[in-house]
Amino acid sequence: MGQTAAADISTISRITAVPAILQVIRELTGLRFAAVARVTEDCWTVCAVFDQLDVGVQVGDELELVATLCDEIRQGQHSVVIDKASEDPLYRDHHTPRTYPFESYIAVPIVRTDGRFFGTLCALDPNPAPLKSSTIQSTMESFARMLALQIETEENLQRTEAALIEERQTAELREQFIAVLGHDLRNPLFAISAGAEMLLRKVSDPANEQRARHILTSARRATKLVDDVLDFARGSLGRGIPVNIEPCPDLADALRHVISEIQSIHPKRIIQSSIGDLSNVHCDRERVTQLLSNLVANAVVHGTPDGPIEVSAQVKEGHFVLSIKNQGLIAEDALPHLFQPYSRPAGGTPQVGLGLGLYIASQIAQSHGGKLEVISTEQQGTTFTFSLPPRI
Repeated sequence: MGQTAAADISTISRITAVPAILQVIRELTGLRFAAVARVTEDCWTVCAVFDQLDVGVQVGDELELVATLCDEIRQGQHSVVIDKASEDPLYRDHHTPRTYPFESYIAVPIVRTDGRFFGTLCALDPNPAPLKSSTIQSTMESFARMLALQIETEENLQRTEAALIEERQTAELREQFIAVLGHDLRNPLFAISAGAEMLLRKVSDPANEQRARHILTSARRATKLVDDVLDFARGSLGRGIPVNIEPCPDLADALRHVISEIQSIHPKRIIQSSIGDLSNVHCDRERVTQLLSNLVANAVVHGTPDGPIEVSAQVKEGHFVLSIKNQGLIAEDALPHLFQPYSRPAGGTPQVGLGLGLYIASQIAQSHGGKLEVISTEQQGTTFTFSLPPRI
């Protein structure tokens, strides 16, 4: 039995209505053998069977198609109904009733909705039965149409399940990639940073000090890129960026530290801050400072060079509100795509980084159950606002 036949048998076995249909056919016709068969150009294969005659035919058994009547049904896609084969003018001399002694026989085609032939729904008995003069044929043809629909439904379901299994396997490979990236890259980068810091403490000549600072800066930037890729991978896998929400009495100091770091890197930029009492805010401090760092860095890169960057962090009516304003302008058609991965403002100036900063910031906001929104106008400039509802 080939893989295709095995798949067809599996499909029929998953249709829970098949045994009931064969039982109804038995009761409706009086015929003691009924089956669903897959019929190809050269083979008749049993997919389901109801046998009170002890014929010995089992699921998976195959017959040469020429030994059955189903080749005619396959070619013409019409039903065959025989009340008494020994007296039927069309079939009394046919080899099939002689090979498999039966008198009464009915088989109807199972045809898919796209016209492809699947097989037959059939029944037979050694005794004659009045099949033509009843509604049996139309009933079985209705069953066959229902089976065709069920077969296609099950096949679609199996394809979906196979795709899900493949996706799970792909997800596992992604998880392995994340683990390798997180461990095998971050560890040596940490060693490089630590080594550069030791050199800075020991060297005395300006040339070597500059080289050590360059190594340290490059290692920190590479670490930041690795962290961004890790966060992007977690977000794209659908689990979101993990957060540990807890009381953060020192959140204000942490935000000021971020602003101070960026100011030291860009001493010519004006960064103004207004940070209120944040002692009762519950959040993941490291992730919120990461969000702020990404948004301020974005303002430094895309805001007007001589315009101030204004950072405000306040608790208003129980809501924690963090806003970053700059004098730049974002094109209206770019706003809907701003928080997508690799989104960059149009322009010919190459930008540092992977273009993941705003995406990661939005993922951090979502993981907190908050919102990250942006407004950009010629009069007011661009303002990103992260709002976090009160903890219930």
